[in-house]
Amino acid sequence: MPRRLTAGSAYRSSQAMPDRQLKNEPPGDRRLRLAPAAPQPEAEPQKRLRVIVADPDPLARRVIRDALTAEPGFVVSAEAKDGIEAVELATHYRPELVLMEVGLPHLDGISACREIRARAPEVRVVMLSVPQDRDTELRALRAGASGFLTKSAAIDSVGRALRSVASGEAAVSRSLTSHLIEILRSTTEDGRGMRPVKSPLTTREWEVLDLICAGLSTREISGKLFLSEDTVYSHTKSILRKLGVHSRAEAVEAAGRLRQPGG
Repeated sequence: MPRRLTAGSAYRSSQAMPDRQLKNEPPGDRRLRLAPAAPQPEAEPQKRLRVIVADPDPLARRVIRDALTAEPGFVVSAEAKDGIEAVELATHYRPELVLMEVGLPHLDGISACREIRARAPEVRVVMLSVPQDRDTELRALRAGASGFLTKSAAIDSVGRALRSVASGEAAVSRSLTSHLIEILRSTTEDGRGMRPVKSPLTTREWEVLDLICAGLSTREISGKLFLSEDTVYSHTKSILRKLGVHSRAEAVEAAGRLRQPGG
């Protein structure tokens, strides 16, 4: 039978140890001897997040690049000056993150975001913009962006936002989060209130159309959205024109078609 090392056998072996091996010890000194601790493996270096920066302004690209490379954990893999180049670089390098300006030439940032998400879904896109525009923010999220930041944000907050996005979270402002919650609350179980990814209507027009679908009159919509009746009427005319219909009833039907998958 093969021998097994157990606590008992180790104790008996120590008792059977010849005295000559302990002759340098004082009588009665039988202290426990510990083997030297095994060397601990060094901690693996933190993985650096690869980022592609897309901005039409070379100075803005340099500022962002220098700021990110000065922070631990980031490396700028490439820079793009327009939307087409951003899509090509993201598809080629497959970085963890793309930090992209909304107003890119040749192919705007939101369209480029949609292309990147379609060709390389593992790449997470964070949009950058100078002004805060709710409709643009929502369009970017619908296109697949994982976050939306303003260029006035401090660079350390940009770094934190990028790390959050890389870990699977979203980077949006508190005001946009509150707005998204309100949209969710206003969405009924039958799907009314859902917005398609691609739509000719603005966010405000969808808000008006949702209330039209709910059967509210122009005056009721005015009170609900805190708009004048003339403004609601103007939005309604724009909705009918963009949907190619001539009445509220036809607009409701068109909205239902747009909300269908692939609509």
